Amino acid sequence: MTRSTEPAGAARKPLLEVRNLQKHYRVNGGAEQQTIKAVNNVSLQLYDGETYGLVGESGCGKSTLGKTLLRLLPATSGEVHYEGKNLFQLREKEMRQVRQHLQMVFQDPYTSLNPRKRVGSIIGEGLKIHGVRSKAERRERVLAILEKIGLQPEHVDRFPHELSGGQRQRIGLARALVLQPRLVVCDEPVSALDVIIQSQIVNLMRKLQQELRLTYLFIAHDISVVRYVSDRIGVMYLGRLVEEADTNTLFTSPKHPYTKVLLSSVPVPDPTVKRTRIPLTGELPSPLDLPSGCVFHTRCPYATARCRDEEPAFRQIAPNHSAACHLQDD
Repeated sequence: MTRSTEPAGAARKPLLEVRNLQKHYRVNGGAEQQTIKAVNNVSLQLYDGETYGLVGESGCGKSTLGKTLLRLLPATSGEVHYEGKNLFQLREKEMRQVRQHLQMVFQDPYTSLNPRKRVGSIIGEGLKIHGVRSKAERRERVLAILEKIGLQPEHVDRFPHELSGGQRQRIGLARALVLQPRLVVCDEPVSALDVIIQSQIVNLMRKLQQELRLTYLFIAHDISVVRYVSDRIGVMYLGRLVEEADTNTLFTSPKHPYTKVLLSSVPVPDPTVKRTRIPLTGELPSPLDLPSGCVFHTRCPYATARCRDEEPAFRQIAPNHSAACHLQDD
């Protein structure tokens, strides 16, 4: 999307800063309660106008992170600062004022829209909540955003079941953008769509980002899509951030073994290019019984005794490049 000409984070103040965010769930495990650490001590920063891609296999905590930092889910601990304000310390009235600047596009375009409401009502509901009482003004703004996302005025009076999957996801995008937000969390926004529609939605999002100066947190499990849209990428595994770098650096010089595994599995559309795939052995550990030390050591082809005993710190290993791996200590 919008590619910054200056180094990521250089002399810039973050629009959104996540500090040591944790989201735990208590579950009954027979005689005693157990804890699922869905998001485990994650810190990251988002800068104005950029796209930060968050990638990892299903169940790693990506979506939970996105919902928690917007306070759609209550956090266990940590802080989220938007323009210097800690969102977790805001009262509900204060948070409501901030919410119009922080919006979300959900994964499933079928279940995220109310089937009993027409498109105009779905998109305009946020305007009504945030003080736009005039029906004429709401309709005008709804029609304007419909035009921007590539739909026709007649769609305003249709129900979601009368639309295709791609059109529904455009409605979800319009619902987020009609409030003129600064940051949009995109939770797997194209994973439920076929490939051609995926490309249309992604290109539309890029176009709107440039026009409206949006910042995206783009969550996906498809690292090829993340590469196409992102300025910087964070890689998650079992609730932890294991690597973070700008897009070009991550793809040309990955440091964490899990990142290398993900990249080696990406198909290359050139029969003359041969890529050695790194095998990922073993099953994904249960989130109720995480391994000691590095959580990836049970599946890592390079694991040592230290990896089994000592949890690696997430630290900077090069300019604008961080990872949590003992192999990078030297």
